[in-house]
Amino acid sequence: MSGSSGQTEIQKYMSLAKFGLFDHTEPPRRSVGRLIMHSMAMFGREFCYAVEAAYVTPVLLSVGLPKSLYSIVWLISPILGFMLQPVVGSASDHCKSRWGKRRPYILTLGIMMLLGMALYLNGDAVISAVITKPSKKLTIWAVTITMLGVALFDFAADFIDGPIKAYLFDVCSHQDKERGLHYHALFTGFGGALGYLLGAIDWGHLELGRLLGTEFQVMFFFSALVFTTCLIIHLCSIPEAPLCDNQEDSTLQHLPQGPLLMQNGGYTYGSLERVKNAFMRTEQTELATAKLGEAKENNGERTQSKMTMKSLLKTILSMPPHYRYLCVSHLIGWTAFLSNMLFFTDFMGQIVYHGDPYAPRNSTSFLIYERGVEVGCWGLCINSVFSSLYSYFQKVLLSYVGLKGLYIMGYLLFGLGTGFIGLFPNVYSTLVLCALFGVMSSTLYTVPFQLIAEYHQEEEEGQNQQQDTGMASSGGRGKGIDCAALTCMVQLAQILVGVGLGFLVISAGSVIVVVIAASAVALFGCCFTALFVRYVE
Repeated sequence: MSGSSGQTEIQKYMSLAKFGLFDHTEPPRRSVGRLIMHSMAMFGREFCYAVEAAYVTPVLLSVGLPKSLYSIVWLISPILGFMLQPVVGSASDHCKSRWGKRRPYILTLGIMMLLGMALYLNGDAVISAVITKPSKKLTIWAVTITMLGVALFDFAADFIDGPIKAYLFDVCSHQDKERGLHYHALFTGFGGALGYLLGAIDWGHLELGRLLGTEFQVMFFFSALVFTTCLIIHLCSIPEAPLCDNQEDSTLQHLPQGPLLMQNGGYTYGSLERVKNAFMRTEQTELATAKLGEAKENNGERTQSKMTMKSLLKTILSMPPHYRYLCVSHLIGWTAFLSNMLFFTDFMGQIVYHGDPYAPRNSTSFLIYERGVEVGCWGLCINSVFSSLYSYFQKVLLSYVGLKGLYIMGYLLFGLGTGFIGLFPNVYSTLVLCALFGVMSSTLYTVPFQLIAEYHQEEEEGQNQQQDTGMASSGGRGKGIDCAALTCMVQLAQILVGVGLGFLVISAGSVIVVVIAASAVALFGCCFTALFVRYVE
């Protein structure tokens, strides 16, 4: 009987939580082990990202992709992502799977990532096995399959970050959200470091490389193994309650006359955990009854409130200035960071080592280029290691310089470092300055989301004060749409990079212009974050 009663209370609370009445109630605290398990998805995702960053440009060039098609490769996924992300976000908010709201989408996107990696790392080998006679048709098919794999992987890898963050916010308290974000950044760096480290190994001369065929097949083997393991751990990390439907009628019939949540009652729709001493006033119960009655009469209006592309654009245009400036600064930061990272191994192979990716495969120029790519992987490994270390020390620095100091410092160090690398392309100085890439990476993964959390907390405190004084609350925007607007800046940055970098490389005739452009954008972003972004005192 007690178990049945507790389950009924969970259902009542989940139905009421759908309408935002108890959004201010926080879930229970999570253990470090649970938060680390939750962060394993970021470890696996960044491992695969590292493999892509290290190998995608060499793979595309090796299958014969012309430089003029650079932009198309980087544009397909972000355009689709920018257009469809609000739709997918809305679908996950209303998902009624018994497994929870977020995890079905995380699993689906994870499978899409694996399929994308299989296509772009193995597509050339599969096409060569099917079409044995060298011809123009073989090249066209190899380029098409590889581009499709890159687009599918980027699409899924970019999308999966949103449900992972929403999953964390659904099942964690405010303190655990901050801890969880730091663990995410920490394991993001570790995953990237391991991915770049494996990419820097010359697998062609090792037994595993000879067994699997090429180094591309070796990297797919490790990527699939690591990501699948991490995804399973992540999905089993913290239980997530399903979003129940058609519970309003039963809730209206069984609403308690006393405190809504008793000592052993359910806690929140995002968790199956229970909490003690959670009591609500009878007035809130009456308000809940009224809200549910209005909701039942306005089913059509609730359906229209789902987030769409139109509503996202409207929200971005109508959001308060400090939210808009934060989105712009995030866009500038990711534009600078992606400009450098997507072409870094190619920059090392062509500019620092003076290799030629278009030379015959067994020629000296091509082997020199491959050596440069391997050393570039070591540089990206250094970037990931320092990203993890910096995310660990951010808490210490935060008490001295605040979020404003961390934000400005990340942009400034990255801008100066990339500028020096572009002006003086030397192997050893470039590897040393790769540590500054990690500072920028950790900054982008943590500071903007911490600012969003502070903005939301400030608004909630203001709404609570209005309720205490008897003033009506304006309601405001949902947290999800603010986070969606911030996340969409990453896709928009990819679109800008895809449109601009191909044109810059063709105009300048060298990839060195990419590094210089990244430096200029980062330094501009440093000024913007200092002058326009608002920081909560």
